[in-house]
Amino acid sequence: MERPGATERRRRHVRPAVFSLILFILLAVSLLVVPASGQDMMRGLDLTSPRMTEAAMTRAEVEALLARATKAEPADLSRAELNGLDLSGLDLAGADLTSAYLNGTDLSNADLAGAKLDQAWGLGAKFTEADLSGASLFQSQMQDATFDGADLSAARIAGDFSRASFVRANMSGADFSADMRNQSMGLMRGVLNSADLTEADLSGANLSRAAAEFADFTEADLSGADLTRFEASGANFNGTMVEGADFADAELQSAKMDDIRGTAKNLRR
Repeated sequence: MERPGATERRRRHVRPAVFSLILFILLAVSLLVVPASGQDMMRGLDLTSPRMTEAAMTRAEVEALLARATKAEPADLSRAELNGLDLSGLDLAGADLTSAYLNGTDLSNADLAGAKLDQAWGLGAKFTEADLSGASLFQSQMQDATFDGADLSAARIAGDFSRASFVRANMSGADFSADMRNQSMGLMRGVLNSADLTEADLSGANLSRAAAEFADFTEADLSGADLTRFEASGANFNGTMVEGADFADAELQSAKMDDIRGTAKNLRR
């Protein structure tokens, strides 16, 4: 006869194992498409390790830490292992999440305004309707994450967001541009390859030297955006507003631009 609790113990072992397998497949696919800088961050990592797939804190423990935080001393969750947790709706405004592990974490409707997520891992994470205004996401790994309806206005976004979803997200004034001072690990810039930016607001955004190959900008707003040297081969701009956007030296091979709206600068089709 099976001892009491044995079934539940098996379940606790099975769930992390299944999540580890899914994450391993996700990261294996990511390595085929991410730029050299992203690959450098992944090189040598055990992608199925507990650090990448499990949580070292509970939601209750995170809430307790947030309760002690102040504006002068915001919550310190740097390097915290929060994979797979439900942290939806929490007030993380100004929190330090540098190098935090958020793979598969649900941060929907969370307040992350001004938060620091530099070098954070958020593979497959969910930021739906979250407030990330003014946040810093430098060198972060957010492949396959969801930012639908999120507020990323004025955020610094220089990481890998390949295949991420930004449907109806507010990214007005966001900075995706390349950091020309920091190239020791490769060119750091916003990478939106194959991302879904349908109806996203990118007005006034800085996308200089950013990459968005095969991304979908259907009915997005790029008015006044800096798209100089923007790499968007194969991207879909059908119905996109481009009034005043600067496309100087942009790479637009095979991009769909038949139904763009407004008058852009230096746009050659």
